[in-house]
Amino acid sequence: MCGIVGYVGREDCVDILVDGLQKLEYRGYDSAGIAVIQNNQIVVKKTKGRLSDLTEKMKEEGRPKGFCGIGHTRWATHGEPSDINSHPHGNKRISIVHNGIIENYREIKEFLIAQGYGFESETDTETVAKLLDYYYEGDPVQTIINVIKEVRGAYALGIVFRDFPDKVFAVRKDSPLIVGTSENGNFIASDVPAILKYTRDYYLLEQNEIATLSADGVKFCDMYKNEIKKEIQTADWDLDAAEKGGYEHFMLKEINEQPTAIRTTISPRIVDGMPYLEESGMTKEMLKNYRRIFIVACGTAMHAGLVGKYVIEKMARVEVTVDIASEFRYRDPLIQKEDLVILISQSGETADTLAALKLAKERGATTMSVVNVKGSSIARESDIVVYTHAGPEISVASTKAYAVQLSIMYLLAFELAYAKGVISEEECRRLTKELENIPEKIEEILVLKERCQFIASRLVSSESLLYIGRGLDYALSMEGSLKLKEISYIHSESYAAGELKHGTISLITEDMPVIAVATQSDLFEKTLSNIKEVKARGAKVTMICREGTEDDKSVANHLVVLPNMDDVMMPMLALVPMQYIAYYTAVLKGCDVDKPRNLAKSVTVE
Repeated sequence: MCGIVGYVGREDCVDILVDGLQKLEYRGYDSAGIAVIQNNQIVVKKTKGRLSDLTEKMKEEGRPKGFCGIGHTRWATHGEPSDINSHPHGNKRISIVHNGIIENYREIKEFLIAQGYGFESETDTETVAKLLDYYYEGDPVQTIINVIKEVRGAYALGIVFRDFPDKVFAVRKDSPLIVGTSENGNFIASDVPAILKYTRDYYLLEQNEIATLSADGVKFCDMYKNEIKKEIQTADWDLDAAEKGGYEHFMLKEINEQPTAIRTTISPRIVDGMPYLEESGMTKEMLKNYRRIFIVACGTAMHAGLVGKYVIEKMARVEVTVDIASEFRYRDPLIQKEDLVILISQSGETADTLAALKLAKERGATTMSVVNVKGSSIARESDIVVYTHAGPEISVASTKAYAVQLSIMYLLAFELAYAKGVISEEECRRLTKELENIPEKIEEILVLKERCQFIASRLVSSESLLYIGRGLDYALSMEGSLKLKEISYIHSESYAAGELKHGTISLITEDMPVIAVATQSDLFEKTLSNIKEVKARGAKVTMICREGTEDDKSVANHLVVLPNMDDVMMPMLALVPMQYIAYYTAVLKGCDVDKPRNLAKSVTVE
């Protein structure tokens, strides 16, 4: 959830650390800090709040200077946001930064207190720092080995030792960490954007591998001190892709990048007019034999899975179960070897989804991941990997990642339906062509932003609202509701429109906003009846519909009219106005659109 940066090299490290942490602000945080080795002493500066607060504190107290250091942006898990609970933690001879959660920190803390150690913070991280100190006898790598044998949980650790003023050490388990390399020094980071200004070359740190960084190079070893040779990776996008490019917010930029992201994602997977997933390792023979499909994901990715369920079941007539990843393991799912388990994750590091993947593999099912980050943990452990090629998504609220995840769900549905003989080659080609037309259609819809701004101005003072829809429109309304609540902080819920009369309609009051998604032609009349029900009770209705269905303008207070496409494709178009409405509502409320409170981009703890 948090951001880690470390640097050792020939440049003053403070600016590099702060700059790297700024590139990771999108991950979410409530405090920040750095530890720098200066004149053979560890100097720590940390504070509750934003990086600007840390910078201001260094102006007041003095800015450290050195060529070796670590930095951190913390999102509180153990202990409230405060100066004391902020990272780094340690003492005069060791300092660490940590992402993840140490599950057995209480018993470690009790042991250390019995050894005479005192504790200042409420964090689990401080116990690791003190345990490092307890084991330290002059060999940093052996100390780290001793500690990771003792701790349980998820961790990515950046460590500096006073006795080794020209080295940074790192180790990880179940929490992402990369090691960047350049001529001017070497880096650790929890994500690629932190180092793109300095290098595009990096190594992926595997489970419990220990990295030793110096100005001149990087060495890796395992828990037995055996040296490990690693293959260097190169980021396939540059710093410009991680900048705002003239847009007011990353979220607005990423909404507008959706046509390009979809083209980039689907083009390599369409050959001679037909879907082609074999480049990812999925053959038609494999598709024929799957008995059942499970889709497992969290948040927005789970909503993409719900759309996938509707489309796959409708097109291919294969049973699909969609699970929230955090619930999947605990219901003891009936997975068999003939099943396909699809894991969807933008980051490829989502802790609950990774745990679900491991369970699926234990049960013998085929695992397929849909991820955006090359070499991420979920990608590396899956049998089949489909990369979405969306480029960096910086805003915490996912937009283009959702769009490309949907596009993969459609390609899979079409190829699966054809492989099982449910649709003809002609129909498969027609549907695939429709999907290829989506980017152009979205470009047409992007011009509706002023209409969506106006609708947002009607919502900005609301305390609560509802999204309703049927079928695919209901699956889509869940994502629209999530977008609005996560960045505008307005309470919002989504309901299947036919369920309103079973209780939820009691919530409708005079002038309460309702956003109705009504793009499915076979369900349109029924949805219209539900809209009239809430309108009769005083609701102010915004209807998102398609051309030719907006004739009865009295049914809604506001309309957003979309171009016509095949019913099954309409979610790909309707997502744009819902993203716009959420974005402009948050802007009008003065919210921090790209970094909403209490949220993180990559949820790497359970």
